[in-house]
Amino acid sequence: MQEIEIMSPAGSFDSLMAAIQGGAGSVYFGAGQLNMRARSSSNFSTDDIRQITNICREHGVKSYLTLNTIIYDEELPLMRQMVDLAKESNVSAIIASDLSVLEYAKAKGVEIHISTQCNITNIEAVRFYSRYADVMVLARELNINQMAEITKAIREQYITGPSGQLVQIEVFVHGALCMAVSGKCYISLDNFNSSANRGACLQPCRRAYNVKDADSQIELEVDNKYIMSPKDLMTLPVLDRILDAGVTVLKIEGRGRSAEYVKTVTRTYHEAVEAWKNRQYTRENVETWTNEVNKVYNRGFWGGYYLGEKTGEWSERYGSQATQKKVYVGKIVNFFSNLNVAEIKVETHSLSIGDNILIIGPTTGAYESILEEIRVDLNPVKQAVKGDNCSIAVSQTLRRGDKVYLVVDAGHALFQVQSEKN
Repeated sequence: MQEIEIMSPAGSFDSLMAAIQGGAGSVYFGAGQLNMRARSSSNFSTDDIRQITNICREHGVKSYLTLNTIIYDEELPLMRQMVDLAKESNVSAIIASDLSVLEYAKAKGVEIHISTQCNITNIEAVRFYSRYADVMVLARELNINQMAEITKAIREQYITGPSGQLVQIEVFVHGALCMAVSGKCYISLDNFNSSANRGACLQPCRRAYNVKDADSQIELEVDNKYIMSPKDLMTLPVLDRILDAGVTVLKIEGRGRSAEYVKTVTRTYHEAVEAWKNRQYTRENVETWTNEVNKVYNRGFWGGYYLGEKTGEWSERYGSQATQKKVYVGKIVNFFSNLNVAEIKVETHSLSIGDNILIIGPTTGAYESILEEIRVDLNPVKQAVKGDNCSIAVSQTLRRGDKVYLVVDAGHALFQVQSEKN
């Protein structure tokens, strides 16, 4: 059986460690200017690349650097520097679509994965790009039957990549969907002179809109104000069919998402793949997995175009519809490795026995636990209040400065109060 690889997003060191903890086989990340999250707050610097690849190598995880924007002539020297840096840093592969990147990386012997921006929809496109890449992502507009026909043709026609191995097919399985075909959108450029194809999308499509007649300014009623903002892709109910279709790389979207999102989604899809391998892919398990991914950021879910739908399902409101939220409580001020005890400075609200807490940090990733014991001045207490330094037992190494959160239901009064303040 072909090994199934889960490719997880990393927009920070917190998320990088969370992906590894969740069971990712690879992570993809951007650094510098030439990636589709270049203007995002979740973007590494070029100085981070070697550290990222070292962390990945230590944990047996592949590292993929995104160089997937369009490239202008004046950026060719920078592009070449980035490819050279990727090679020097032992990046496992680069993800690219521009022919200038493909040609230069091929000449330098750097492994390439074909990006979604190439919009691969047929076997001839696979054959063309096989001169550059062993792995290529299919267009998100294809259905499962079309995926299966492509993987079948690869095997029958023995289409190989530069390594001499059969081309592997990758598909997006979870995360944000864009209204544009394969991300080629110009709305942000048209409205704000800030191009999505340059990693600078300002997401005007995610907003609510009213429709008015240009002459009389009569407002027209529409079923949904978010008419350009699709719900997020979630394929857990059909993941077995995607895997049966011969797909071997499952890509999770979300380089702008938090560490707990990355860990939860990665872990859930990892469990689903293992269940598929062990013939334990059941409706009951799908319901459990769906409840898990509902806990973290999402705009509502649908199955994308993979079952043959012709139109999208649109978000019902702005922002996340996650069933759980995190509320900042304080930070780790000390960790006693000989006791596996962490000391927390409670800066807001309080911590109580039975609370679900989340601790996030660059080397910690995302650590979640139910509080069974709290001590203040070495004495057991039921609650630590704002201003207290309390200690708790943990099951992994934490670091000073790690942030501590309460995890609560989205309708919890504590979260509502915080939302009103924000």
